[in-house]
Amino acid sequence: MKNTFRIKEFWIHVISWICLLSFPFGIALVQVGTLEPVFLLQVFFNPIVFYANYSILAPKLLLKKKIALYIVASIGFLVLFSLAANKIPIYSPFNDVDHLVRFEDEFPPAKSMRYAMRGVFFFAFFLLGGIFCLMVDFYKRDKLSKETEAQRTETELQFLKAQLNPHFLFNSLNSVYSLVRNKSNDASEAVLTLSELMRYMLYEANKEIVPLLKEIEYIKNYVSLQRLRLSNSQDVKLSIKGQYEKKKIYPLLLISFIENAFKYGTDFKGVTGVSIKIEVIHNTLHFNVSNSIGVYRKNTDNSGVGLTNIKNRLNLLYPKMHTLNITEEEGLHIVNLILMLDQTEMSH
Repeated sequence: MKNTFRIKEFWIHVISWICLLSFPFGIALVQVGTLEPVFLLQVFFNPIVFYANYSILAPKLLLKKKIALYIVASIGFLVLFSLAANKIPIYSPFNDVDHLVRFEDEFPPAKSMRYAMRGVFFFAFFLLGGIFCLMVDFYKRDKLSKETEAQRTETELQFLKAQLNPHFLFNSLNSVYSLVRNKSNDASEAVLTLSELMRYMLYEANKEIVPLLKEIEYIKNYVSLQRLRLSNSQDVKLSIKGQYEKKKIYPLLLISFIENAFKYGTDFKGVTGVSIKIEVIHNTLHFNVSNSIGVYRKNTDNSGVGLTNIKNRLNLLYPKMHTLNITEEEGLHIVNLILMLDQTEMSH
């Protein structure tokens, strides 16, 4: 970022000074046909004044909030530089214009006006150097602030993902363990399904964004694994509708809600009631999960890392682009999530 900015800054300076200096050089060539050494020296007075403030006084004093010292140093520099510059006679291409020469001979103070005007130009370019320095400093701080915020967000997301992966693995291994312990014939199929889940976690979920199709396949495998584990999965329902093949989504956004539904949706007889509905309408994802409130009641002080994790990720990844409602009614725990997918598709 710094190197790119320096290159841009260099070319801005070069182009700006070419534009500013081309006018007096053009006038001199038209009027006189040549560039006098004294004239060249005078033309470069203004860049000297500009960079004295831009490169030295403003960054060393003004940006470090040494305001009083900056004012004193600025006045001192302008006075001393003007006195030194006035030792050199002012040369202009218009010196040879007869009616101007006669006017200055008849009105001597007009010559002094030239020096006063040069002092005004010095002050203007000095002021411009300070303003330009402040603008560059503001731009750098703004870029740094945005990069810092982006890095902070990325670090937080990676931390949240790192939390989610062990949480998911712990729950999935428990499911497979229960099958092995019960010597179920479905244990081998469960291991294969778990391997598909882990393949997704290792090779897809680490990407910034994934096809919604793959995320849904991941959910299907997870539900299949739970059905193998459960003694009664008749009331486990999964419905997927809509055109989602070309959509994209940030990974692992939905699984925590589904995990919690299976965890808390088992009654005293071991019957699990979980309903999962996913529907894509245009560029909006509608996600609904409901589970019967079973044997295990949530501990409000320790409701699992997954749910807190997913709320934080939603706020980071879909700010003002999602609606999440979690309610309990008629013996059901219900999660309704609406995600706007357009910005995700366009930005990637």
